[in-house]
Amino acid sequence: MAGMYIHIPFCKSRCIYCDFYSTTYLHYIDDLIKTEVKEIIQRKNEVLEPIETIYFGGGTPSLLTEKHINQLVEALLTNYSVTSDIEFTIEVNPDDVTIEQALIWKKAGINRVSIGIQSFDDAVLQFLSRRHSSVQAQDVIDTILRAGITNIGIDLIYGIPGMSAQSWNMSVMKASTLPIKHISAYHLTYERGTPLYQLKHQGYVQEVPDEISIEQYKTLRNILLTAGFEHYEISNFALPGYASKHNSAYWAAKPYIGIGPSAHSYNGVSRRWNIASIDDYIGKINENYYEIEYLTPVQRFNEYIMTRLRTQKGGLLSDLKNIDNDCFSKWEKQLHLAQKKGLVSIENEYFFIDSQQWLLSDYIILQLIL
Repeated sequence: MAGMYIHIPFCKSRCIYCDFYSTTYLHYIDDLIKTEVKEIIQRKNEVLEPIETIYFGGGTPSLLTEKHINQLVEALLTNYSVTSDIEFTIEVNPDDVTIEQALIWKKAGINRVSIGIQSFDDAVLQFLSRRHSSVQAQDVIDTILRAGITNIGIDLIYGIPGMSAQSWNMSVMKASTLPIKHISAYHLTYERGTPLYQLKHQGYVQEVPDEISIEQYKTLRNILLTAGFEHYEISNFALPGYASKHNSAYWAAKPYIGIGPSAHSYNGVSRRWNIASIDDYIGKINENYYEIEYLTPVQRFNEYIMTRLRTQKGGLLSDLKNIDNDCFSKWEKQLHLAQKKGLVSIENEYFFIDSQQWLLSDYIILQLIL
């Protein structure tokens, strides 16, 4: 078993770019945690192997009290076996973190913290509707370290309207000098239904030109590689030995269980997703609160390509043969054509996109899927 994802869909306020399912109705927390405990117990027979990773994601899991965390952890440890070197992550916002909370996380067994910082420029943070300041973003790392949690990662965002090259360079340089192990950097997206999408639709903001996004991505790579980080996945950098085990399991198509409203699960044969409504999730937990899709060989084949080609390591040709040999036979021509064009490399049975060409990954993957 690869991982267990626990969705905590609560936020004090919504960022303008976020399209994940979440709510600001914090009075639901007690009832939701009780319901998630029920789902954890209900699904214990789905897992045969020990759990390698636990991930409290959101939303804002740092809003949970000690009681909530203990309820979830007790349910997990009582009903599942876990590996001795389990990676246990919690996502947090800088303005929610106190030394008291960090000590609670440490006591509960949490050994990795992912901080949604996004930028070290106050003007950029204000545009994104983030509640914290650049000073808080730096101070929170020291707070978590003082609690004894040393495996810390942060998120950054580039491709932001109005953000100068100097601002982005400063944020990445600052990140590279902090005592952290992991950096995830994502391009700002305009998802339908978000305030940011409306601002664009109404003409108040414009998407950053491709050439600027490309330069920001190159700046990101150059600074972090120079600082000793490994670029192990398109959007992720880590110091040696600190790649995210949980997210790496997604890209390796390992099974995982998602607990909570809108959470997704995967077992190698099917995908399952819970209803994206706290009311319905709580009310239907003993009924039908999820949907299932059984994957065809072509879907499994394509998903392997799409996920593995996001990583530095790439994918194994033998894995694709094992998924479906007929699909593989049809696909080989596409692979070798892409290789001749210099879009993909093949070495020792691995096929991969060279990291220098990851900016073209979406185009390259489209050339390779069946």
